[in-house]
Amino acid sequence: MSLTGAIVLYSVLWFLVLFVLLPFGQQSQADVGQVTPGTPAGAPHEPKLKKKMLWATVIAALIWAAIAYIIIAGVITRADLEAWTR
Repeated sequence: MSLTGAIVLYSVLWFLVLFVLLPFGQQSQADVGQVTPGTPAGAPHEPKLKKKMLWATVIAALIWAAIAYIIIAGVITRADLEAWTR
């Protein structure tokens, strides 16, 4: 795996994990009863983005490490993937 490939893989994983984490623990403004004028009632009350970004960083790093190990150690190679499609 090249450096560029590693960075792209981590970036994709980070955003994927972040978007999966966004709805967890979410309360809308309507649920709390404090709707800010000019916003929809379903808008998040406190999104807690810093906490979710930190968790996304940790989880993406763990997933990335597992995938990087599989690629670098040769557990699964391109030849294995090509043979699988036949």
